[in-house]
Amino acid sequence: MELPLDYTTLRLIWWVLLGVLLIGFAVTDGYDLGVATLLPFVAKTDAERRLVINTIGPMWEGHQVWLVLGGGAIFAAWPFVYAISFSGFYLAMFVVLASLILRPVGFKYRSKRPGAAWRRNWDWALFVGGFVPALIFGVAVGNVLRGVPFDLDPMLRATYEGGLIGLLNPFGLLAGLISVAMLVMHGASWLVVKAEKGVVRDRAARFGSIAAIVTVILFVVAGIWVATLLPGYAITSDVVTDGPSNPLRKTVEVGAGAWLGNYGRHPWMVIAPLMAAAGAAVAAFGLAKKRNAMSLVSSGVSVAGVVATAGVSMFPFILPSSLNPDASLTVWDSSSSAGTLFFMLIMTAIFVPLILFYTAWVFKVLWGRVTTDEAQSPGSY
Repeated sequence: MELPLDYTTLRLIWWVLLGVLLIGFAVTDGYDLGVATLLPFVAKTDAERRLVINTIGPMWEGHQVWLVLGGGAIFAAWPFVYAISFSGFYLAMFVVLASLILRPVGFKYRSKRPGAAWRRNWDWALFVGGFVPALIFGVAVGNVLRGVPFDLDPMLRATYEGGLIGLLNPFGLLAGLISVAMLVMHGASWLVVKAEKGVVRDRAARFGSIAAIVTVILFVVAGIWVATLLPGYAITSDVVTDGPSNPLRKTVEVGAGAWLGNYGRHPWMVIAPLMAAAGAAVAAFGLAKKRNAMSLVSSGVSVAGVVATAGVSMFPFILPSSLNPDASLTVWDSSSSAGTLFFMLIMTAIFVPLILFYTAWVFKVLWGRVTTDEAQSPGSY
């Protein structure tokens, strides 16, 4: 059966959709992670901590759908990427999942007993559930930009030679710190919007404005590093965009600054890093002045810009290989079949609008500030 969309277009659409899903997760669940990271620092008493927790308690579970969709999209649309990344980063992903598991347990059990030690331990569990994923997600992106130590044999069987400790290299840690700073900024913006006026909101604004400034500084440092020192990847052979998925049918060269090539070929892509830096700068001002809408919108724009910057800088690469650059996985040679991509596109066109509608409805129903009295009422977190 002839499909209404050609293979090249389907591959490009799914690259864009993968970016949308990752940005959706970073923007929605990102402030949940940021609020959890801020919990021990912006809330000093039990009442203050319950206030903070209840700003995200009713909504965080719904945000997990973006993570599930992102993982499912990688599995179905980019099987090579799924197989290599999920096996190569296995221990890192295990740490992330173990940390994320602490969140539902912490939300459900924290206020079930009145003991100070009991609640304090769950507060730190929630902190771990926010800080560790924020850090490791950033470290993972930094390592993808550096190149992942895998290779493919002629039968397309993958081997991976890295380890968990190897991920904690200087550039990976820098990317991890950017991730933590931007999500703390985003979480603080959410608290400025959702928490009642008082000391918690004031502390969140102060920490958030600092995190926003740190985000801009670290993002600029990372940009200079990418431009001058970090090896980037570029395809040197003819690019076949509609051929079979075989990553070994191309040649790739590696050189410092190669990741900046896309900005010369497609100047419009500079919008992504501008969103990242300008959004964080505006968020810093908005948080310092406690401007609700300005803070939250601009921090969300910055988060989206940071994620998009990594994507457009690497295009068409999705998972470059540091062991054998020719085996790097790109948009054009690591996807599922055209039929699979088209069928999934139909399902996505049906269900993603439903998810967006449900998310918007939840925001509308739960909009408004959380007060200390509400946070301590029966049935709250």
